[in-house]
Amino acid sequence: MTGLYRDSAVVLRSWKLGEADRILSLMTRHNGKVRCVAKGARKTQSRFGSRTEATNHLQVQLYRGRGELDTLTQVETIENHPVLRSDLELFARASSLLEAVDAVAQDREPNEALYTMLHRGLQTVATSESHLVVAGFFLKLLAREGFAPSVESCVGCGSDSNLTNMSVADGGVSCGECRLGSPITVEALALMQLALGGQLGAVLNQPPSPPTREVDVLATRFLENMLERRLRSASVLEQA
Repeated sequence: MTGLYRDSAVVLRSWKLGEADRILSLMTRHNGKVRCVAKGARKTQSRFGSRTEATNHLQVQLYRGRGELDTLTQVETIENHPVLRSDLELFARASSLLEAVDAVAQDREPNEALYTMLHRGLQTVATSESHLVVAGFFLKLLAREGFAPSVESCVGCGSDSNLTNMSVADGGVSCGECRLGSPITVEALALMQLALGGQLGAVLNQPPSPPTREVDVLATRFLENMLERRLRSASVLEQA
């Protein structure tokens, strides 16, 4: 259907169009992922201005025509997360969440749970000092999409004891007999079990350590394996 509609949305990314316009990818509450044109957004006196930047949480009015791109007609800022753009590492973490959702969300397929998850994830990035926010988000996203790694029993033989290795290609942990993938520490496996067992809060409270770094790397690799491509933001986060 054509016509005007209103929704709340998180800006996933934007890119230039022509001399003055921008295309936005939005994760909306009620309409799924929507791509739209913000006409004149790059002009100095634009009514849209910096509100079309990635991470911003907006109330938008859009016009749906017959083409693939809607047109942004009105925008009000709900939350602009200035702290995320003032810190390179925080912005890299936020960008990882945005890129993951942009890759997973389906065009115009309502997914309020994913919208809410992203909204809360960005708030956590902005307010938490945890280094496992991105890893926790990735693991939760994998679980929502039905690709959660197996962390309680061996993917080779089903044993729930002597779990020593982790294989991204095989979908999870393996025992000392099967030895699929690479070694994983007991501490890192315990953190992944907590995160996927509904105790993400306890994981986020962990101070930086070699095991938390293991979890961070593994969560990214599992998500990239599901997406079948490298996350652009991952390389930025590694350098931040």
